[in-house]
Amino acid sequence: MIRLSRRSVSTLIRSGDRSFRVAAVASSISRSSPSATGVKRSGTESRWYSSSLTNGTQSTRSLAHLNMQTNWFLGHRNESSAAASDSSSQAPPPAEKFEYQAEVSRLMDLIVNSLYSNKEVFLRELISNASDALDKLRYLSVTDSEIAKDTPNLDIRIYADKENGIITLTDSGIGMTRQELVDCLGTIAQSGTAKFMKALKDSKDAGGDSNLIGQFGVGFYSAFLVADRVIVSTKSPKSDKQYVWEGEANSSSFTIQEDTDPQSLIPRGTRITLHLKQDAKHFADPERIQKLVKNYSQFVSFPIYTWQEKGITKEVEVEDDPAETKNDDQDDQTEKKKKTKKVVERYWDWELTNETQPIWLRNPKEVTTAEYNEFYRKAFNEYLDPLASSHFTTEGEVEFRSILYVPPVSPTGKDDIVNQKTKNIRLYVKRVFISDDFDGELFPRYLSFVKGVVDSHDLPLNVSREILQESRIVRIMKKRLMRKAFDMILGISLSENREDYENFWDNFGKHLKLGCIEDRENHKRIAPLLRFFSSQSENDMISLDEYVENMKPEQKAIYYIASDSITSAKNAPFLEKILEKGLEVLYLVEPIDEVAVQSLKAYKDKDFVDISKEDLDLGDKNEEKEAAEKKEFGQTCDWIKKRLGDKVANVQISNRLSSSPCVLVSGKFGWSANMERLMKAQSAGDTTSLEFMKGRRVFEINPDHSIIKNINAAYKSNPNDEDAMKAIDLMYDAALVSSGFTPENPAELGGKIYEMMGIALSAKWSSPEVLPQQQEMAHSHNEDTFEAEVVEPVEVDGKK
Repeated sequence: MIRLSRRSVSTLIRSGDRSFRVAAVASSISRSSPSATGVKRSGTESRWYSSSLTNGTQSTRSLAHLNMQTNWFLGHRNESSAAASDSSSQAPPPAEKFEYQAEVSRLMDLIVNSLYSNKEVFLRELISNASDALDKLRYLSVTDSEIAKDTPNLDIRIYADKENGIITLTDSGIGMTRQELVDCLGTIAQSGTAKFMKALKDSKDAGGDSNLIGQFGVGFYSAFLVADRVIVSTKSPKSDKQYVWEGEANSSSFTIQEDTDPQSLIPRGTRITLHLKQDAKHFADPERIQKLVKNYSQFVSFPIYTWQEKGITKEVEVEDDPAETKNDDQDDQTEKKKKTKKVVERYWDWELTNETQPIWLRNPKEVTTAEYNEFYRKAFNEYLDPLASSHFTTEGEVEFRSILYVPPVSPTGKDDIVNQKTKNIRLYVKRVFISDDFDGELFPRYLSFVKGVVDSHDLPLNVSREILQESRIVRIMKKRLMRKAFDMILGISLSENREDYENFWDNFGKHLKLGCIEDRENHKRIAPLLRFFSSQSENDMISLDEYVENMKPEQKAIYYIASDSITSAKNAPFLEKILEKGLEVLYLVEPIDEVAVQSLKAYKDKDFVDISKEDLDLGDKNEEKEAAEKKEFGQTCDWIKKRLGDKVANVQISNRLSSSPCVLVSGKFGWSANMERLMKAQSAGDTTSLEFMKGRRVFEINPDHSIIKNINAAYKSNPNDEDAMKAIDLMYDAALVSSGFTPENPAELGGKIYEMMGIALSAKWSSPEVLPQQQEMAHSHNEDTFEAEVVEPVEVDGKK
């Protein structure tokens, strides 16, 4: 049902017969129209409107005229009604214009509590408004010096009454007239600063950049976050009178009156008095006010004074205790030394709070290293000097100034590389602190250790100035900040003092490795900064550039091996042939190293190759030798594969071994032994999900080793020999351990080793063992001894 105003209905009734005639003409035209559907719909709509009103025939006819003229309910226009409209000289009823209405108190509550997530920003907003008022006065005083004659000092003063819960903020700015109070404070979201800046742009003689902060017109109302009553006393140089604006948090009205109290008069400017709510009276603490000013408005261009308690140490005389006085024979004229003590005398006075100057606004050529270091220590509460700093100004489609620092140590620990909430980047807009809580808007998390300030005049913010809007400008700023950060880190790596970059790498090396994984676009910037140990440099880390310079002419790839320590890496059997050839191998001993290098894939057109995986090409293939070895040991490989079964995917002749009989390598696209170990450690005891992720294992044998030659002879003589089968099993288990894998049954492996040791060490250092049956026979023989009978020789035929 459509609800019409009384005025609209009366207009339709007054149109009377004329509307009816138009409707009749339209009906005749519609009946002659070939579209029967349109006629049916038009009649139905006319009856619908007729049933909606009870004002008689004329109103029904008027609605029919309205119906025929335009189908505004269903959103389409009939041809018949168009013809009727054209044939009629009567214009349609004029549309009425209405203003949106709102419950002001409710709207105020929504604005204040929805825009600002943190109550303490009220002071930042009020100080920003005061700074704008001072900026306006300074700009206008250039052409009219009489404006600033009453109060030449331009400053902001904040007084906190803790006992009564009152905060008073006074500025000596431009002030407001009575009409400006009504326009600026009486109209929500109307910014006096925005109007002033528009006037500057429209003015032909407007020169210089404006540092005005406000732009939305709602900053003043943030006072109601903490106050239930706000009083504004203001005096403009344009008026001889001072006016007082007063409003309450839950009220839809405000009052303005002339201030006639001589004690409250001010020469020029604005004084805002906040009567705090019961749950916000803790903001009236002078120390809390000072802390908020230093946090949010430290770099406002005008001095900010806060009312603080101070102390001065004095020496006062101490009266002698009569009981301790002694009578002596000394001359009364002798001067005695007076006793004193130190006391602290307390008093209240104004204290300058924003002493630190924004050095990023100065020319970098005029700032010394000592000044950069001092600013770093004060701004970020550090006690050590930074490793490097970068001061730059970006111009073009995005304009901002910034100073970036590389800290000397990691405050969260060397192993913490995923902490995104570091609060290391402080964002300012026209020197007013906005936020330091970012989640990747300006820096990725792997560069979260970089500290600094970013100050922009045209950064796109929402009304609360706390949340960055997702925009193209922010993305451009992020790219330029990252580029400067990489240049700064590269400068440390190229420094003559090698210890500086060693210190940096010790603290933040893992961050850059994380960048290899997460930021593929910046691989070319990250890769030159990486450092690794190698087979030719076990004590000092080398860069990838140094590795490439040391490569052999015939070397086509960058070789690496991943392990848990340098000791295990350099003793791995995979390196035997490579080290004999004099090739260098990188040792990846950190858990993140292998993933980082695999993400890089290549450096300066040299692919990274894991020497613990199959199909290793060292560039020395000898087809004739390979054919001969395959002919000699091919069937032996098949025999070993049959014995090992599913434990290995294949058994083949190795080209990487020289002193070891065998080795177990990973598939080309599977996990290495080191990666498999790391994945098991992260699976929280559930290894079932890792079974399908394991890569294929290839068992490689060294045909030149004596053990393999004996195994080959055993196959040719007796393939079913049980000792040969046990030797194959033990050889596989030994290769499993030496290649970095974890045996599935360590106890079984230990039993095999003990058995082989028993065979090898049998009767080597001790006498042969006597069997128990032999011991019993010897014992019984000793018990049944008989005495020997001596028989004398007998002579027979003269002979003995």
